Amino acid sequence: MTTKPFNHLSRFSRRRFLQGTSAAAIAFSLRPFRANAAGQVNVYNWDTYIGETTLDDFSDATGISVQYDLFADNEELFAKLKAGNPGYDVIFPSDYMIESMLSLDMLVPLDFNQIPNVKHVHPNFMDAAFDPGRKHSLAYMWGTMGNGYRKSKVSGAPDTWGIYLDPDMASAHSGKLALLGDQRATLGIALKYLGHSLNSTSASEINAAADLLIAAKKHIKTFAEDNGQDLLLSREVDITMEWNGDIVQVMTEDDDLSYVVPKEGSVVWQDGMAIPKGAPNMENAHAFINYILDPEVNAKITDFIKYATANKDAMPMLPKEDLANPAIYPPESVVANCEAIVDVGDAATIYDEAWTRVQAA
Repeated sequence: MTTKPFNHLSRFSRRRFLQGTSAAAIAFSLRPFRANAAGQVNVYNWDTYIGETTLDDFSDATGISVQYDLFADNEELFAKLKAGNPGYDVIFPSDYMIESMLSLDMLVPLDFNQIPNVKHVHPNFMDAAFDPGRKHSLAYMWGTMGNGYRKSKVSGAPDTWGIYLDPDMASAHSGKLALLGDQRATLGIALKYLGHSLNSTSASEINAAADLLIAAKKHIKTFAEDNGQDLLLSREVDITMEWNGDIVQVMTEDDDLSYVVPKEGSVVWQDGMAIPKGAPNMENAHAFINYILDPEVNAKITDFIKYATANKDAMPMLPKEDLANPAIYPPESVVANCEAIVDVGDAATIYDEAWTRVQAA
């Protein structure tokens, strides 16, 4: 990998978990926590963001059972842990959420002596503005947000956020468009369309972005809860705002589907693995992170979920067509026009209020 997106710019059903994983793995999410239980690790991850057999393979290799719970977005993860860790050992927050959690002393420093597989992480990902020196998190996957679309229903690639936000463009696909129900990302793309940073702290700019989204709502079928790819695959929509890997996965099922990052720029994200304060099974948490960073394990996960890995030694094991696919590994020119979402401090309240207006309209 040649891109260096996170240091100079500073991640989200990342998919199909219940269909793809084994019955035993699904059952993990149904078990109650056993605080301080020997031989267990409690993992909190995005939906559809793990390999088909990873959890069973980890248990077979280590004898450690896995409690595996799912969250829909970073805000749900944060809300679950803010009042105190209910028992999770490993979590998968995005870049800006790692920064927010660190500011509130919610993460513990990693013990790299227990994570020898850290050597396989690409050097580009071993430092970050949101976690200097990567003392509290290690990179998992990275990617972009853009438009998934049905090629037979559009004239050329919908390479602009105007497909939702420009009245004339949106009206041509009215009722067949989906945006994500993700506060920062969706307000962010409206900010980018208006020529602003998606991390703007200006109340006037954020409210203008909200106004744009409110005006567009009459053409939007839904603000999807990270299932835009399913709406696209089922032909309920023709164009959807989504995380790249989700679209790439359904592209393998329907060759009429494709993905593009709009020219105004978008979100470039990175998700990490971290241990929250109060984790009851610290040794097992480190063992789980170390296992995920094993190149062979990581390659199997990456091949299954179709996101870009931060593991340099897993990449040679991946299909050549994936490495050459710009929807997974975008060229530097695309990445350079994108931004990572960062913690906006007190301006978060402005985003909350603007998003409430959008939802209520």
